[in-house]
Amino acid sequence: MGLFDFFRQPDIDQGVREYQADSGAVLLDVRTGQEYNEGHIPGSKNIPLQDIGKVASIITGKETPLYVYCHSGARSRQAFLALQRMGYTNVVNIGGIASYSGKVEV
Repeated sequence: MGLFDFFRQPDIDQGVREYQADSGAVLLDVRTGQEYNEGHIPGSKNIPLQDIGKVASIITGKETPLYVYCHSGARSRQAFLALQRMGYTNVVNIGGIASYSGKVEV
């Protein structure tokens, strides 16, 4: 990994394709409820970053594939780290919906 790889943002379009191909995966939107209601990726579940601890009551399998996104990628990075600390072993930060070119639903 080169120096500039650290600054590269995840490709959310690629992340959504991987989520769709990953049987049993969960797509988590960690934005606020209001942001989620304004438009989200179809099939995603909204668990705001400040409530990320509640994920344990919804997703009990620690090896469940989790694909996490937010608006720009900053909160999804924080959620990614929190989920790893909680023991989830298959977490992917796919970045921010601001870069998403696919369909959103309201």
